[in-house]
Amino acid sequence: MKKMVFLLFALFTGMGLTSQVVSGTWLGELKVGPQKLRLVFNVENTDDGYKATMDSPDQGAKGIPVTSVKVNHDTLSLELTALKISYQGVITGDVMTGTFSQSGMRFPMEMKRQEQAFTMTRPQNPQPPFPYKSEDLTFRNEKDGIELAGTLTLPERPTPVPAVILISGSGPQNRDEELMGHKPFLVLADYLTRNGIAVLRFDDRGVAASQGDFKTATTADFVKDVESAVTYLKGRSEINPAQIGLVGHSEGGIIAPIVAANRKDVAYIVLMAGTAIPGSEILDLQSDLIMKASGVPQTMITKSQEESRKMIQAALRSKGDVAEAKKAVRKAAEESVATLPESERAEAYKMIDAKVAQLTSPWMLYFLAYDPAPVLERVKCPVLALNGDKDLQVPSKINLEGIKTGLAKGNNKKVTIVELPGLNHLFQECTTGLPQEYAGIEQTISPTALKEIADWIDAQVR
Repeated sequence: MKKMVFLLFALFTGMGLTSQVVSGTWLGELKVGPQKLRLVFNVENTDDGYKATMDSPDQGAKGIPVTSVKVNHDTLSLELTALKISYQGVITGDVMTGTFSQSGMRFPMEMKRQEQAFTMTRPQNPQPPFPYKSEDLTFRNEKDGIELAGTLTLPERPTPVPAVILISGSGPQNRDEELMGHKPFLVLADYLTRNGIAVLRFDDRGVAASQGDFKTATTADFVKDVESAVTYLKGRSEINPAQIGLVGHSEGGIIAPIVAANRKDVAYIVLMAGTAIPGSEILDLQSDLIMKASGVPQTMITKSQEESRKMIQAALRSKGDVAEAKKAVRKAAEESVATLPESERAEAYKMIDAKVAQLTSPWMLYFLAYDPAPVLERVKCPVLALNGDKDLQVPSKINLEGIKTGLAKGNNKKVTIVELPGLNHLFQECTTGLPQEYAGIEQTISPTALKEIADWIDAQVR
C-alpha cells in the first residue's frame, strides 16, 4: 500500500518514477499475426543512470545492450539503435502498457514485472545425483594438433560397455548442443547412459573448452574431430571397442555417415534429421517451408526464392574459393537490389554485406556443394534414420527416402527408417515446426524419440 501511495505522489508532483519502480525484469509477449515472441527488458539504475538489456528467449538471444534508457514521470523509453527497435511504455504498478516498434512497424505490447530474472523452464534437464559416472576429459585430434574437451558418462554395470559419440548440428555448439535454452545432448546422454550405454559428447572445435578455430572449419574438419573421438574411446578399457556407434543430429547426420564410410570400426550410426540431398537444395526447401509456415504471401516467397537461388548458384560457381564467392554473391545481390523500387533500394543495400557473409563462409561453401548420396552408398553398418514430420529445416520425407535409397544402392539391408509424427527439427512435440517455437516449448526431446533411439541401439549391441 505504501508503494502505491508513493507512486501516486510521484506522478502528481512530477518527481518521476523511483528506481525501485523502474528497475527489474519486465516480460512481455509481442504478437505479430499468428506468431508470438516473448521479450524481456532487464532495467537497472546505476551510478551513471539507467541501463538495460533485452532478451529474446524464443530466439535464443540474451543480454542485447539497450542503447538509450529514458525515464520521464511514468513513462519508460528504450531504444536499440542497431536493431532499429524502440519501446515506450507507461508504468502502473507492476504493469507497463506500451508500443514496440521496429523498422517503422508498431505493435502494442504489455509487459509485466517479474519477481526474479526470467528463466526458461526445462523439466527434462537431468539433476544430480546421477546413477552413473560422469567424467570431464580431453582427447587429441592428431591430424590438426588440437585438444577437444568433452564429457564421458559411464553406466554402473559390468564393463566393457557399448558406447556412442554424439555429433552436434551446425553452428558453434558446446557438448550439450545448447541452443534456445535447451540442452538436447545433455538430455540424450542422460537417457542413454541410464539405459546402459556410455556416451561421449564434446565441445565443437573452437567452442567452450575445445581448441581450434570454428570460423574457418568445414564439415570435413568436424569429421576428423569425430574420428579422433572414436580412436579415443577405443583406448578406454571401460568401452567395448566393437560396439562404438555414432549419433548425429542435423549436420551431425551428415558427419556420421562420412566417418562410418571411412572406417570399419564404427558399429552403427543413428541419423537424427540427417540429410540425403545437396546442401543447396536443403537451404532452398528450408527457406520455402519456413516462409510458408510463417504466413508470408506466395508472391513474396517466389521473389525471395528467385533472389536466393541466384546468390546460391553464384556461390557454387566459386568451387569453394572464398574470395571468388564473395565477389560473385555480391554481384548477384546487387543485381537483385537494382530491380527494386527506388524507395526500397537504400534499405536493401544495407543487407547485402550480411547476405554475402552468410553465403561465403568456408563452412557454408562446403555445405552448399556437398551431396550426401554417394557417401550413403558406402555405409555398411546398421543405420537408424529418424526425423519429425514437422521438421522445416530438414524436411523429413525427401531426406528419409533419400537416405533409404542411398543405403539400398550400397546393398545395406540393416536399415531402419522412422518418421515421427508431430515432431520438429529438435524432435520436440510442436505446433507449427517453426524455429521460433523451439525456445518456447518446455520439452527438449520427445520421450518417443528417446525411446526409439535407445531401443534400437540396444538391439544392435544386445
